[in-house]
Amino acid sequence: MGAVLLPDLGTEILIPVCAVIGIVFALFQWFLVSKVKITAATRDAASPDAAGKNGYNDYLIEEEEGINDQNVVLKCAEIQQAISEGATSFLFTEYKYVGIFMVFFAIVIFLFLGSVEGFSTSHQPCKYDETKICKPALATALFSTISFVLGGITSVVSGFLGMKIATYANARTTLEARKGVGKAFITAFRSGAVMGFLLAANGLLVLYITINLFQIYYGEDWGGLFEAITGYGLGGSSMALFGRVAGGIYTKAADVGADLVGKVERNIPEDDPRNPAVIADNVGDNVGDIAGMGSDLFGSYAEASCAALVVASISSFGINHEFTAMLYPLIVSSVGIIVCLITTLFATDIFEIKLVKEIEPALKKQLVISTVLMTVGIAIVSWIALPSSFTIFNFGVQKDVKNWQLFLCVAVGLWAGLIIGFVTEYYTSNAYSPVQDVADSCRTGAATNVIFGLALGYKSVIIPIFAIAISIFVSFSFAAMYGIAVAALGMLSTIATGLAIDAYGPISDNAGGIAEMAGMSHRIRERTDALDAAGNTTAAIGKGFAIGSAALVSLALFGAFVSRANITTVDVLTPKVFIGLIVGAMLPYWFSAMTMKSVGKAALKMVEEVRRQFNTIPGLMEGTAKPDYATCVKISTDASIKEMIPPGALVMLTPLIVGIFFGVETLSGVLAGSLVSGVQIAISASNTGGAWDNAKKYIEAGASEHARSLGPKGSDCHKAAVIGDTIGDPLKDTSGPSLNILIKLMAVESLVFAPFFATHGGLLFKI
Repeated sequence: MGAVLLPDLGTEILIPVCAVIGIVFALFQWFLVSKVKITAATRDAASPDAAGKNGYNDYLIEEEEGINDQNVVLKCAEIQQAISEGATSFLFTEYKYVGIFMVFFAIVIFLFLGSVEGFSTSHQPCKYDETKICKPALATALFSTISFVLGGITSVVSGFLGMKIATYANARTTLEARKGVGKAFITAFRSGAVMGFLLAANGLLVLYITINLFQIYYGEDWGGLFEAITGYGLGGSSMALFGRVAGGIYTKAADVGADLVGKVERNIPEDDPRNPAVIADNVGDNVGDIAGMGSDLFGSYAEASCAALVVASISSFGINHEFTAMLYPLIVSSVGIIVCLITTLFATDIFEIKLVKEIEPALKKQLVISTVLMTVGIAIVSWIALPSSFTIFNFGVQKDVKNWQLFLCVAVGLWAGLIIGFVTEYYTSNAYSPVQDVADSCRTGAATNVIFGLALGYKSVIIPIFAIAISIFVSFSFAAMYGIAVAALGMLSTIATGLAIDAYGPISDNAGGIAEMAGMSHRIRERTDALDAAGNTTAAIGKGFAIGSAALVSLALFGAFVSRANITTVDVLTPKVFIGLIVGAMLPYWFSAMTMKSVGKAALKMVEEVRRQFNTIPGLMEGTAKPDYATCVKISTDASIKEMIPPGALVMLTPLIVGIFFGVETLSGVLAGSLVSGVQIAISASNTGGAWDNAKKYIEAGASEHARSLGPKGSDCHKAAVIGDTIGDPLKDTSGPSLNILIKLMAVESLVFAPFFATHGGLLFKI
């Protein structure tokens, strides 16, 4: 087998130290963002709010144009306060309901898993090695429940912290935009990095501490220990599901309502303070795109780690108790934090952005630099943390694997992620022909725009699916299901950079909204729009990553489930499996229908309310009266909390019902079916929505001769583009991103309950 170069003590130091470095770096970035003051102070006319590198020479545009600077700063602070309070109160309401679910589901886990051996407390012979004695099933039930609660709490905290920094940074980005696009970019990007690093480091640290604490009880029984850890992934993803669905419904109800009445009917600009839904729209960016995305990627990370650890625990690492090799997935993530830290410095300190056209390349460079550096990092880790050869459990037999093969598994996942990111960017950025073609189709009205947009979304599925297929084939050939799990971790290893880029988008979007509402000059709005357009593309790249990693994670969890449920082969030709397959493939459609209809219903109420205010509040259109923002915020909050329950119940109950009544074979079919169809719908929905959004922005910006021939704002072409964008909103921000949680969550839930289904499942076939 060969010894491992990195001693166990080295691993015990490396993982927590990297996590702590990540947390400290995040707090340092937060400190730098906080130096931008948003309280108005009396000062020299020439001195800006925050001195940058050459702070005192930066004359503000505002002062050149003779606008009272104090009022602008106060107005920004006021709007930021409103957005922050709206987002916080919504999340607290959501967490109240989610907390009740968490307690209920924790009890279900304990009762179901405890009943596997009739709540016996006596030790049992191990499942994979009859000669050894393992801990009772009751212990696994208890520890799975604890890890479920820990995963849920970590997920909620990750989302909440992300939302806090985003609402803290939005007005600061607006104020920095007065000094130039570079300053605004750095503020928005740093704030995104705070979220990325906090999430990556917290997820890693909590998982590592949990493993060490559980080991005190489990001792030599590593199989039982890592079975219990799977609850961590389930907790993370179940919270992410509710966060994603509720946040998605909230943000899109407000967005659709604001756009349809404001832009199309009343012909007022986006984020105009006269629009009653404008605060709800800006709150929605934070609760949907930031808190939801944070919980979602945390869930992926937790599940990929759990899937790899479960398979490793019944391979030679676990059997021979090789601690360092066993924690290889965590070491990869630790190195990922350091790599992302170096990558972030390239954007904030090494290359300075001075022009608008440098924004998008700078964000793309982040992806390339982190991928290249991470490839080197993985090579080093695979060399020092793995024995030169070892065996991996593969459906009942042990497969011989070399350490360089495992390196290739992780690297193929990492590079597949980059390819998916760039393909997504090609199909959703208005710098390339696909989106320009969609914009051009608006000449003949909204119908052709919708047709072109749908075609673009379907076409954008092709290359990502090939990338996922190749990475699955390569990693499975080398290291069976463990290979797929570490390929997923490879894709997620640069999660801190991925999230920084992703969170940057909504922060810039909010900054633009605040600039408009505070009545800043059009030149500042142009800068924030440029930041926002780049942010839109990066948000699409982030969703591409999330969907690609979800496909690999789900397959890895599927493999771990099949191992735990004692199934040797899944035969599609048996009717039990085939009915599962076809029903599983239908579930993403059912789920999408629920989420789309929820957005539609909530948007309907919002449109009626916005119309009512425009018609009944005298002086609202003239700008002499203030709209009632609070009612619109309440409509979004109430609708999203109420509507998140049916889709959530569909996802959480399906594995339980299928497993109990139809057994593990049918359940394996359902998981395979939902994975295969869910990935396709998720990619096409996200990219269609992203393309429509950027086609609209392309016409609005009027940056090229072609774009000017379609515009300006308010033209028939532009109205057709707004309708496309509005249809795409629930696709790209509600249904699409929630689907990747559907495929992961059903797989991890099946894995957690596998011992119960294997023992007591399939009631209908036993009659």
